Amino acid sequence: MATTVATMSERQLQSAVIQLAELVGWRVYHTHDSRRSQPGFPDLTLVRENRLLFVELKSAKGRLTVEQVDWLEALGYVASVATWRPADWVSGTVERVLRGQS
Repeated sequence: MATTVATMSERQLQSAVIQLAELVGWRVYHTHDSRRSQPGFPDLTLVRENRLLFVELKSAKGRLTVEQVDWLEALGYVASVATWRPADWVSGTVERVLRGQS
């Protein structure tokens, strides 16, 4: 059964994003246990050629914390940042960004 936008978890989204990113040549970093890290740092750090991308992943109803917003805003001055949800996966937005088409 296909996963729908409403039922796709953040973990499923993360797995799909990492798999596609690696397939198209991105180096991917994800902190697996962030309990001792600064709160709010984005879920994924991706690097390909001269491009640096920080991505916060959320479920369809997930909300950004104040700390996540602060990190994304600060990082946005020096790199590309995004918040992706299952709808972005289904719409093709994630794929377009990772393939360099947007």
